[in-house]
Amino acid sequence: MSAARVFVARLAGCSVFDPAGDKVGKVRDVLVVYRQKEPPRVVGFVVEVSGKRRVFLSIGRVTSIGSGQIITTGLINLRRFEQRGGEVRVIAEVLGRSVSLTDKSGNAVIEDVAIEESGPGEWAVSELFIRRPKASGSPFGKGPTMFAKWSDVAERDTGEAQSASQLLATYEDLLPADLANALLDLPEQRMLEVAEEMSDERLADVLEEMPESEQVDILNQLDDDRAADVLDQMQPDDAADLIAQLSDERGEALLDLMQPEEAEDVRMLLLYAPDTAGGLMTTEPIIVSADATVAEGLALIRRHELAPALGAAVCVTLPPYEPPTGRFLGMVHFQRMLRYPPNERLGTLLDLKLEPVKASASAAEVARTLASYNLVSLPVVDDNHRLVGVVTIDDVLDYLLPDDWRSHDEDDPVSTDTSSTPIAAAAGRRQINGTSL
Repeated sequence: MSAARVFVARLAGCSVFDPAGDKVGKVRDVLVVYRQKEPPRVVGFVVEVSGKRRVFLSIGRVTSIGSGQIITTGLINLRRFEQRGGEVRVIAEVLGRSVSLTDKSGNAVIEDVAIEESGPGEWAVSELFIRRPKASGSPFGKGPTMFAKWSDVAERDTGEAQSASQLLATYEDLLPADLANALLDLPEQRMLEVAEEMSDERLADVLEEMPESEQVDILNQLDDDRAADVLDQMQPDDAADLIAQLSDERGEALLDLMQPEEAEDVRMLLLYAPDTAGGLMTTEPIIVSADATVAEGLALIRRHELAPALGAAVCVTLPPYEPPTGRFLGMVHFQRMLRYPPNERLGTLLDLKLEPVKASASAAEVARTLASYNLVSLPVVDDNHRLVGVVTIDDVLDYLLPDDWRSHDEDDPVSTDTSSTPIAAAAGRRQINGTSL
């Protein structure tokens, strides 16, 4: 094993290879345990393997660390990682932490941690890279940096917000679903601290990928103004599901603080039972007139912020073009648009075989229709045949899977007992103003 000094922040995201050179995962954190009179000892790594699962890689299974990669013996336990008592994650819990210098010369913040081989198969913290506070009157934006030994500093209880910011920087490249999983792996208080440091848009994306109980925990930590801003950034159906889990008073308060257009969509969704098409749909499909051209339709589905399922087709209605629209005329799938010239009118390309579902249709009916016709989205209309939204395949899957599906290991069996699935469950999840919907 190489004896070079390695900085932990540079290990974040680096590849892990087996002896044959095959990639087995990426490093997400370094685990250490504190010792009384010596620097913390490295016990292993948190590694993300196939399927976005995080597992523990013992330092004893590592043959080389350096050059932006880690080489293992090839033996990795694929059991999902669970942090044990006494173990500390360097990236998640140490970087950014405020410390006091033992020579009483002031405070500093840990910006990086160096680990070094102390013996065959044994690694320990060797140095800290710390930043001192900015000197009064200094023209520079940040304070000076320096190296320090572990014995030169003493940890303080402050600086957690800085630490959360540092942790977020290491997670910058993660997709929302992966970031949600990473946060769920953190201790609860740590998860809440990191969530508070996120931008409204980033937090909204992450909340949409979390189980409802954690969504509520995080939202309850935010003041009403911030919570309303985050809800504004969420998809209306996800925001409605989340508000439905809150107390009646908090739900109404947040709706009043949200942007009027966003709040109107959410209030409409709250009118439907959760096991119906209305309860599953989103109110933000692409809606155009029959005179719109293929070129205009393709331009709309190219928007980078549009979910793939919503970009699979455009809805054609009479005016107005915001749900509830004028009379629904039909859908045009993007593949069909690709077969026609740019100036072709979308009203001539409607899929006349596709029938919309009523907002009162059951989740089971929606699922059968999507499966029967190989669809990824399905229009939803009211009793007057006005378009009120679309149900996408991911909405249905999220509803049909067990509540804890996000925490299942990829090789865990998922129950097939239909008596416990959401379709068989009674309605009554959403309540607002004391009324069961």
